[in-house]
Amino acid sequence: MGPNDQRFIVMMIPHHEGAIAMADLALTRARRPEIKALARSIKASQTQENAQMRSWYRQWFGADVPAWGGSYGRGAYSGWGGWMGGNGGMMMGRGGGMGMMGTDLGWLNEAADFDRAFIEQMIPHHRMGVMMASMAQTNSQHPQLRTMQQGMVEAQSREIEQMAQWYRSWYGTP
Repeated sequence: MGPNDQRFIVMMIPHHEGAIAMADLALTRARRPEIKALARSIKASQTQENAQMRSWYRQWFGADVPAWGGSYGRGAYSGWGGWMGGNGGMMMGRGGGMGMMGTDLGWLNEAADFDRAFIEQMIPHHRMGVMMASMAQTNSQHPQLRTMQQGMVEAQSREIEQMAQWYRSWYGTP
């Protein structure tokens, strides 16, 4: 019962951890209060979602969530296999380093214009999260997880649009 839900939880937790790591950087490096407020919101919501997913995993599958097969920013995404088109969701980060879902925390931390770099990395990161949650809803066996997945899609889609508006306003480019 629930291999799709197991896979989703095992893969979404480290994906959220990546966004939380980016948000932590934003709390110390961002210049604009809007970015800091977004970072606080991302950190709070995704930390809560991770805690809830860990609790459900123990309840539904009788074990703790297994450790992902690598540290954040490295490793294989083999668990997503067919869901992620076989490449496992790994992409090159902007600074050339391999990162989970395209995030390169080292490059982000060193970026001259942190706010711009944050948006440039968080939008594709969120887009991947939206795709993961959207695809998982179709096969989820647990209604409460489907509800959470729908919430992820809605919240991250709103955040993508907000960041895109800021980007156009602050940098004059799409």
